[in-house]
Amino acid sequence: MFKSFDFIKRLVITKRIIHFIEIHTMMNESFDREKVIDCMFDPVTSSILADLEDGERECNTLAQNASITESQVLDRLSYLIEHGFINKRYDDNNNDKCFLSAVLDKLTSVVEDGDNFGAAVDGLEKMDSYLN
Repeated sequence: MFKSFDFIKRLVITKRIIHFIEIHTMMNESFDREKVIDCMFDPVTSSILADLEDGERECNTLAQNASITESQVLDRLSYLIEHGFINKRYDDNNNDKCFLSAVLDKLTSVVEDGDNFGAAVDGLEKMDSYLN
């Protein structure tokens, strides 16, 4: 179950995302912005991203917090991982331990793009309606 402070955490992430849009625009990478935003504002994925806001987390911990399996975490984030919005690494001593971290400046830049900012606000309003 989502807590009301999750919405606030999402707003903070969105604000940070907005701050770094110019950096991402300069990167000139090829990805579907709409798909990235859809991933970011999916209720489960956004809670995972909120957990990653404070730094790297073990996949198992993210899975437990989201009440899904570790493979579902990786499936939900696969597009973001593929396009460098989420970094994925394995423990040097134990290849079974997967760790993820968010590239906040890159995530921020997608949301801050002029065409997508309105959609991001709409997404936040939609999430808020689910929380209330």
